[in-house]
Amino acid sequence: MSLDPSRLNPREIETLRAIMRALRTPVTGCPWDLQQDFSTIAPYTIEEAYEVADAISRGNDEDLCEELGDLLLQVVYHAQMAEESGKFTFASVVQAICEKMIRRHPHVFGGKEAAASPKAAKLSWEEAKSLEKAAGKRHTGALDSVPSSLPALTRAIKLQGAAARVGFDWPDVSFVFAKIVEELDELRSAGTGRAQAEEFGDLMFAMANLARHLRIEPESCLRQANWKFQRRFAHIERRLAEMGKKPEGSTLAEMDAYWEEAKAKEASAPSETTRPPTE
Repeated sequence: MSLDPSRLNPREIETLRAIMRALRTPVTGCPWDLQQDFSTIAPYTIEEAYEVADAISRGNDEDLCEELGDLLLQVVYHAQMAEESGKFTFASVVQAICEKMIRRHPHVFGGKEAAASPKAAKLSWEEAKSLEKAAGKRHTGALDSVPSSLPALTRAIKLQGAAARVGFDWPDVSFVFAKIVEELDELRSAGTGRAQAEEFGDLMFAMANLARHLRIEPESCLRQANWKFQRRFAHIERRLAEMGKKPEGSTLAEMDAYWEEAKAKEASAPSETTRPPTE
């Protein structure tokens, strides 16, 4: 007879695994959990990763702790389903990542000279990764290791980085700025429909390349821009409400004036706007 997970130490990973096994036990388990498979759970895995990133951007440690737990559950969930079908086990997952971390940090675990900087450490990781690929049985192109399932912006950065590692890259950021201007001009003259959409995609790709050259994380930047827009629009709504009005009953000029007012307020107190509000 299996132990009741509610009686086990909640601070142990084995307790979480026991909970997952109980949820997936035929007849006595949860009907919803029993119905799931890798493909139906995958969207939740992606969602939980984004919620971890959101908690970090908001600087909320309590939420981060909770969201990391939700993400850990996803790993346990997938491993449990794999174990049920005989594909691999949770121990296999742990072993694989432990061996990879040791293998890809020769400057820490392999007797290689210590990395002098974060950049050198990253290069050491990439070299170890390349050696692994070279030892594989089948030939792969320089970009084949970049998963097609990644969010488009993230994948653009990784594709560009992979190409840069084999020498296909602009010599400095000035060329990237010029490329953005070129793509913007092409978008302006593209007309409408499919051609316009294609040129917009090219512009986005060039912008992602700029982020890579500037060493900034574009997803985080856009997330902050989203919060900025939301924060300033909320200011517009508050100021209009003071006049007994709503946005839909106001002119663009009125709303734009309050938008500028919000900008001026933020400029005078920038420390209050560096992070999105805690939900």
